[in-house]
Amino acid sequence: MQPTTKQPLFDLGQLVATPGGLTALEKAGQNAMEFLSRHVTGDWGDIPEEDRKENQYSLEHGFRLLSSYRTNADQIDPQDEALLPAAGSCARCPKRTGNNPLLFPEVRQKSI
Repeated sequence: MQPTTKQPLFDLGQLVATPGGLTALEKAGQNAMEFLSRHVTGDWGDIPEEDRKENQYSLEHGFRLLSSYRTNADQIDPQDEALLPAAGSCARCPKRTGNNPLLFPEVRQKSI
């Protein structure tokens, strides 16, 4: 028997990635498609139950969907200036991704 393949639940729209995210994937030796295939089939990764419920509602109504995955690499320090030298520390990011608890679970325990 052939393994069953999950079917996409929706069409992917415009795909974007931050330079830091791409660097993290490169350091982990992983490809973004690994995570995108999980996302498009409804495997939301490491998100709280309330966000899973919101995703179900969003899926039914065409709203934005949230997912969060871990790479195979060691944890990334959001204060690390060397992660992407041209961008600097994630904590200083104007988009404030360095303070996102879905990207950096250790933020949940701290006030940054």
